[in-house]
Amino acid sequence: MSPLEPARRDGVPRQRWLLPGSVADAWEPEAATGRRVRRTTRDWLVDVAAFLLAIVFAVFTVATRVESSPAIPEELLALDQLTGALGCVALWLRRRWPVGLAVALTLAGTYSEFVAGATIVALFTVAVHRPLRVVAGVGVLAVATTFCYAALRPEPDMPASVVVAFGVTVAAAAVGWGMFVRAQRRLMLSLRERVDRAETEARLRAEQGRLRAEQAQREAREQIAREMHDVLGHRLSLLSVHAGALEFNPEAPREQVARAAAVIRESAHQALQELREVIGVLRAPTSAPTSVSDDAAISASTDVLTRALTDVPSGASTGAPASAPTGVHAGADAARPDRPQPTLAGLPRLVEESRQAGMRVTLLDEVGDPGAAPAALGRTAYRVAQEGLTNARKHAPGTEVVVRVSGGPGDGLTVELRNPLPARGGAATGIPGAGRGLIGLAERAALAGGRLACGPLASGEFRVLAWLPWPV
Repeated sequence: MSPLEPARRDGVPRQRWLLPGSVADAWEPEAATGRRVRRTTRDWLVDVAAFLLAIVFAVFTVATRVESSPAIPEELLALDQLTGALGCVALWLRRRWPVGLAVALTLAGTYSEFVAGATIVALFTVAVHRPLRVVAGVGVLAVATTFCYAALRPEPDMPASVVVAFGVTVAAAAVGWGMFVRAQRRLMLSLRERVDRAETEARLRAEQGRLRAEQAQREAREQIAREMHDVLGHRLSLLSVHAGALEFNPEAPREQVARAAAVIRESAHQALQELREVIGVLRAPTSAPTSVSDDAAISASTDVLTRALTDVPSGASTGAPASAPTGVHAGADAARPDRPQPTLAGLPRLVEESRQAGMRVTLLDEVGDPGAAPAALGRTAYRVAQEGLTNARKHAPGTEVVVRVSGGPGDGLTVELRNPLPARGGAATGIPGAGRGLIGLAERAALAGGRLACGPLASGEFRVLAWLPWPV
């Protein structure tokens, strides 16, 4: 609801007594009861004033007519006065039956002159509350009765033309005044309708803006979830595999343990770095990149974690002092705070990382120049391959995965991953998953204008197949 609407709704009841009932009900339709218009204080005051005006007009007419025309029979004068009195009383029904009352009083005015005041009020009421065609009909009837009155009751000292002109002028004035009042009320209601329509449109725009903002936030959350899953899922699954190997093979040679510890440390470094990149995207554009001291602290924490897991010096695999990897890593990160995003050319390295984790992966790269692929296309293809390898590592450990990449400009890029389905009851790695990886890939492919399909084949393999558009 608009902030202006409560004030308007609260203001109508306080000001209702100042408004005509028809206008007040139109402004406050929820308070209207049935088809009848509720009279306001103003309506009662106007009705009393109209009744008194008609009585004064009738009394004045009686006094002047008795003095100027003493020859009128008393019976006729009494009937005329009774007609005038009944016409004044009937004015209390003018709001309920305006047309019928106006017609009856106009016809009575054919002979009675004491009902003229009530007739004027009735004509005014019809002009205020009824459309133009009805007003025109009643007005023509009033003009006709004026001619009839001049013919039936001629004035001895006044020409009939003057009587007709006076009667027509008075009737036209009453009708014109009523039409003016009607036009003013219609203008008032039209302005109110415009205000209400503007407020409604403003509320609709505000609601649409809120819905658009919620939609944008929802899409942003989904995009963040996809990025976090794609960035961390692969690295953490590698780390989990190597840590599990150390756990189940504690008597492995020292060199093998050192290599596994190095992979764990590197995977943790990469995961933290990629997480830092995602968080950096979520920050304000003016936020400063992560400082060298932050990188050093994160890297040092990773080294401590690695040593705690493997009880191997951090420099065992490289021959460097324990602090060297941290310093080198921190310096490298400081020199390049914005690491390049994954591209199609990074697939060989991704496959090699999976091989180091013990997977059997075959890469069939049928793209002539991977570096020519657009950045967004390469990033999406990389994420598809990354999630496919992670999915195979979790659910089909020990199977061979074939990664095939083909296509070119104009034909699109096809990324396909195949691996044999695990044997029924076969052991999985136990790495937890949210079950949203492939769903997120399908959404990512759709956003890129492509499509993704995945599922088991009749040949006993599980396939992930993505096609992405590659513009010329």
